[in-house]
Parts: sequence; structure tokens; C-alpha cells
Amino acid sequence: QVQLVESGGGLVQAGGSLRLSCAASGRTFSSYAMAWFRQGPGKEREFVAVISGGGIKYYTDSVKGRFAISRDNAKNTMYLQMNSLKPEDTAVYYCAGRMAFSTGNYYLGHAYDYWGQGTQVTVSS
Repeated sequence: QVQLVESGGGLVQAGGSLRLSCAASGRTFSSYAMAWFRQGPGKEREFVAVISGGGIKYYTDSVKGRFAISRDNAKNTMYLQMNSLKPEDTAVYYCAGRMAFSTGNYYLGHAYDYWGQGTQVTVSS
């Protein structure tokens, strides 16, 4: 069983930055593919970014060049550095994990086995 706990959300003005963290339990974190999803008010959950155990990264188009996903396997922690935030980035951000990485379905929520409880990010205009 893997437990994921997000932190780092908050209220920020447009153009500002936040760094989200996702702390994972378990001894095999380094082999997990880890991702960030978000769900804005009145919207469906959407993929944001993923990082494989080997460091391969993918982003959704709307955050490319602004967000950066990373991981520290020694600390069992994944991060999402969010810069140049926009009001449309307002959402609950969730981290998710799965044992294997696939280029075919990394953007699909149902492909992930473990989820955190979410952290709220609010960007004011």
C-alpha cells in the first residue's frame, strides 16, 4: 500500500509561483511513475504532468514552459514547480502514482493506482 500526501497549495496572485510537494510512503518509490492531475471548479479532472521512474517527463500543453515536474527519490517526494500562474490554473491538484510507466496512457487518471487527497491552488486575477 502506498500513501501519497500533497502539500504546498495556497492563494497566489496571477503571475506568481507555487511549489507543490507529494510525499510518498513505501520503499519502491523510485520505480513508480508519478503524476499531477487537477480538477478546477465545474471541470473534469485533467492531466497536468508526469515523471517516470527514469525521469521521462510529459506535460499538458497549457502548462508547458510554466510548470516543471521533478522528483527526489532519496526523499520519496515529487514536486511541481508552478510559475507564471494564471487564474485558469485554479484547481485542486492531486498527485497520483503507478508501478509502471506507459507512453500510451500516462495522461489517463484510471491508469493510476494511488492518489493523494489533493491540495487547493487558487490564483487571483
